[in-house]
Amino acid sequence: MYYPAPIAKLIESYMRLPGIGAKTAARLAFFTLDMREEDVNDFAKALISVKRDLHFCAICGNIAESETCTICQDTSRDKSQVLVVEEPKDVISMEKMREYKGQYHVLHGVISPMDGTGPDDINITSLIQRLHNDEIKEVIIATNATTEGEATAMYLSKLIKPAGIKVTRLAHGLSVGSDIEYADEITLLKAVEGRREM
Repeated sequence: MYYPAPIAKLIESYMRLPGIGAKTAARLAFFTLDMREEDVNDFAKALISVKRDLHFCAICGNIAESETCTICQDTSRDKSQVLVVEEPKDVISMEKMREYKGQYHVLHGVISPMDGTGPDDINITSLIQRLHNDEIKEVIIATNATTEGEATAMYLSKLIKPAGIKVTRLAHGLSVGSDIEYADEITLLKAVEGRREM
């Protein structure tokens, strides 16, 4: 279908977002067209601000407004633990729990030969440099329970263990409120492996 150039360009821009197809992009574009100009300007400013005002923490790779993120600046955090995650959004998820008080390290991806992503393409080098700090006693690997996440976890474990630092992995398994009969075999296996004494 023919759209005027500004709408067509906006639809194309929305389609670059993950999970947005042509129909959803068109719906968002026409919604944007109906928005007040002030709201559209605020939306545009927010997009520009995210790109201009945020960058990655020089220590852990999390998103930050200054050279280091607020977590790395917090002197009350436990410096002996580093929890390794795939993306900055994973840090936010962990922080919502309000129980973990250690440090973080963001990889910005996982090892995925199928996608052409190797160890040098993600934030591993700075993690290894951080481990030279005598304060770090444990690295908790919290990559996702995908093939790529597991491969990355194994790679990191083999890289870190020779330094005499304890390497642990988050337990995976059944979510709270789920039924065993609906769980797949891998989820059940991870639930059994991650069991704990009562």
